[in-house]
Amino acid sequence: MYLSRRALLRSTALGLLAVPAAACSDSGSAGPALVRERPTLTHGVAAGDVRADGALVWARSDRPATMIVETSATESFTDPVRFEGGLLTPDTGGAGRLRLTGLPAGQQVHYRVILEGDDGSTSEAVTGVFRTAPSAAGDIRLQWSGDTAGQGYGINPDIGGMRIFDTMAARDPHLFLHSGDVVYADGPLKESVTLPDGRVWRNTVSEAKSAVAQTLDQYRGQYAYNLTDDNYRRFNSSVAQIVQWDDHETVNNWYPGEILDLDAYTEKNVDVLAQRAFQAYHEWLPVEPADAVDGRVYRKIGYGPLLDVFVLDMRTYKDANGVNTGAAGQILGAAQKDWLIRELGASTATWKIIANDLPLGVVVPDGDTAFEGVANGESGQPSGRESEIAQVLSAIKAGRISGTVWLTADVHYTAAHRYSPDRAAYKDFDEFWEFVSGPLNSGGFGPNDLDATFGPEAVFVHAPPAPNSSPLDGYQHFGEVFIDGQTSELRVDLLDAAGTVLFSQLLPPPAR
Repeated sequence: MYLSRRALLRSTALGLLAVPAAACSDSGSAGPALVRERPTLTHGVAAGDVRADGALVWARSDRPATMIVETSATESFTDPVRFEGGLLTPDTGGAGRLRLTGLPAGQQVHYRVILEGDDGSTSEAVTGVFRTAPSAAGDIRLQWSGDTAGQGYGINPDIGGMRIFDTMAARDPHLFLHSGDVVYADGPLKESVTLPDGRVWRNTVSEAKSAVAQTLDQYRGQYAYNLTDDNYRRFNSSVAQIVQWDDHETVNNWYPGEILDLDAYTEKNVDVLAQRAFQAYHEWLPVEPADAVDGRVYRKIGYGPLLDVFVLDMRTYKDANGVNTGAAGQILGAAQKDWLIRELGASTATWKIIANDLPLGVVVPDGDTAFEGVANGESGQPSGRESEIAQVLSAIKAGRISGTVWLTADVHYTAAHRYSPDRAAYKDFDEFWEFVSGPLNSGGFGPNDLDATFGPEAVFVHAPPAPNSSPLDGYQHFGEVFIDGQTSELRVDLLDAAGTVLFSQLLPPPAR
């Protein structure tokens, strides 16, 4: 097979040389025929950050190609609507996004992505589906979880890969909120892990997962690895996502300005690593930086009159991990805190889900004396990072803002926490619920201690008996929020990887 220099450069520019499966030739010709090399969609498709008139669609090509999306009301794609995006190039690792607009509200949308090379050749289509945000009240099913493929537990072919995603897809959610730790860039994988009881966990492996991520390509490789799982790709193509980030997209427990003291890293400056991680995160997910308030992560996603989702970034603006005391700690930063208070007050949605990538009252240590999250374990008046959360909670009460529910992950177990001023050291807030879920094919941990500053009560907990319990032990979880379109009631279910409901909590619609 002959490849021109131009074709060779084009096909290798993304680091992958695709060879045609067969060379077609004219039986009457003495020489080989020229073969068009078709671009290939390498890691499935995904949709995210839906609006009433469309969504953001993501895909990746193995070579420079134009991204084309066609939509239809039916999977037969009768009379499709065509959207043409930009050129996918090596500058973004071959990945790209296209914002679809002008679609009807509250409708199921079938879409297919096609790549077109500069020679006119086209890829095979890959299909997906999402639902646009409704304009009228109706049933809503939102799932959430976090912590994907960590603690040395990757894609295990012996059990069919990350099967929890098939369980989730079978329940036909409208939305999936990934609460962070979408990848474990600091977690290399070995081909096998021997468990304490002698069982062996096997991993499929890749070059990018052979060491901690430090370069941009290594960070990109973390997302590429997870998307080699068939279950994960099917799930991504079946539901619109809302994605936030936490620490493991960069490095464990990081904070701005940190200088690492870890032998595995030659690049010690976390700000440098975080910038590379930030770029890979936005390249490989259906998230548009320009849609965020600060051009990064935090933003509001409206989903009709019954639901607004407030996506927080509790990583980029936090202060250094330490004893986490004092009058003025920082976990959101002043701008994000003020934005959250302002947007909650302006929201007319019945239910206001606050997606916090770090739990509020769960004590999350970072070593022997420092703390990673909001709580500092003192169970007294708010200090350190708790002071910002206290301001948010007091503003919710003062503004008579109703219908707030907090959803989180991070701690690798599932729980239902009810916060009440009756039990709290700090009294100036209204009672609320925070629900915890995860992990997704990672080690199970917990439960952690609770800090009484905001009066949390662990109404339900499902955690393993020993730390870093493997996914084989069953302590893998996702949560589901169901909002009844007729009654406006909100029900939260906490489920395991088999889809068994472990706990349910029904919340009546807030008084107007």
